[in-house]
Amino acid sequence: MQVSIIIVNYNTKDFLKNCIDSIYKYTSEVEYEILVSDNGSTDGSLEMLSRDYPKVRVIANGKNLGFGAANNRALDVAQGKYIFYLNSDTLLLNNAVKIFYDYFEAHQEDKLGAIGGMLLDANERFIHSGGTFPSLKSELLDLIKLNIGNVYLTLGTILRFKNMHKNHFAKEEYGQIDFITGADIFLKNDEYARFDEDFFLYYEDTFLQYKMKLAGLERRIIPDTKIIHLCGGSVGEGMTIYRKASFSRINYEFSRIRFLRKTNTNKKSASSGIKFCKFLIIFSWINPFIIKKTKPHFRKLLNL
Repeated sequence: MQVSIIIVNYNTKDFLKNCIDSIYKYTSEVEYEILVSDNGSTDGSLEMLSRDYPKVRVIANGKNLGFGAANNRALDVAQGKYIFYLNSDTLLLNNAVKIFYDYFEAHQEDKLGAIGGMLLDANERFIHSGGTFPSLKSELLDLIKLNIGNVYLTLGTILRFKNMHKNHFAKEEYGQIDFITGADIFLKNDEYARFDEDFFLYYEDTFLQYKMKLAGLERRIIPDTKIIHLCGGSVGEGMTIYRKASFSRINYEFSRIRFLRKTNTNKKSASSGIKFCKFLIIFSWINPFIIKKTKPHFRKLLNL
């Protein structure tokens, strides 16, 4: 087996169906398997997979394990030489799997850790496809901006959620990058393909590639692939924007602190900075739209 395509699903039946259909439509000249790791969906996803996609390998986790852990459950049984982590809210528009496979095969002499493509929005405009590693300074600045202004205390939750998942238009740029967005990561099936399960949702893809950096492995955005990313769809359908906002906000901030802890282990001065981050997070959570959801998590955040 050349490539194992792994998709995590949590109540995204319609997105998942379209994603799988696009894989079958455009993928050829490469041996591949599709694995769906389902996190306890209740929207008929499993029934659809059983009925319409008998060749898809399904890992039924029975509950929401989180993004990284669900990917790992599929990784445990994946047979491919390479792994292609693909979000359920993506659509292939060309033979991207073969393009990624051929690129990795042609660069065996390089210290290559992972590759991805320039993602597109629904109108096929280039969007955010990766970024630079967060630092304590950058995260502090982000949290300070998050808390500026009284408007945030009333409308900020909705606006922040939309900003978190909206398409950020980007220039067409290729080459080395700190990290590729988790929507489409193509990498070898080895120890660097496994996610840290301390991250339930968010930052798990960033930390996976941070470990590659420490090992001297490059991450690259390569040309020619065409993949649409419908940002935010993989969080889960059937949730109100308020519920999505609080669910995303809580897990995002937990993961933010975990990432800072794991990447600042040898910096004594980082401790006070991380504590200040926690204070800013709690201040942002004192919000009439989400306070009932966030308040029970204050203690957990402080103990991270």
